[in-house]
Amino acid sequence: MSYIGIDFGDKRIGIAKSEGVLATLVCTVTVAGMNDAVRKTADIIKEHNAATVVIGMPKNMDSTEGYRAERTRQFAAALEQATGITPVFYDERLTTSQAYIYMNETDFKSKKRKGVIDALSAKIILQDYLDSQKAL
Repeated sequence: MSYIGIDFGDKRIGIAKSEGVLATLVCTVTVAGMNDAVRKTADIIKEHNAATVVIGMPKNMDSTEGYRAERTRQFAAALEQATGITPVFYDERLTTSQAYIYMNETDFKSKKRKGVIDALSAKIILQDYLDSQKAL
């Protein structure tokens, strides 16, 4: 089974993929608005023939959902209409922080850092989801 992991943002969307064991980076997509975000992401999902789409759900540290969660739900609903795949939400708290820590530890100081951070966050979201499914 093929999986796509998504770190949704209004300007950039990180994408990762997996065949069920290890998540790998795909890309970071720059978008201009919700329609563009849905179209570009749906194209990638179809290109990779994904059966499952995992979207990081932004939550506050107290587990409540705020404005970003609502935007993510809107994106997910539009993406489901475009692909026919019902997305799975997975808690993304601290994934961006984990991605920055990883980049610092591996001495990744390229000018491309900003473009990689979202894809790396998507990879962490997807890998955490896959690991949680093994535990069931």
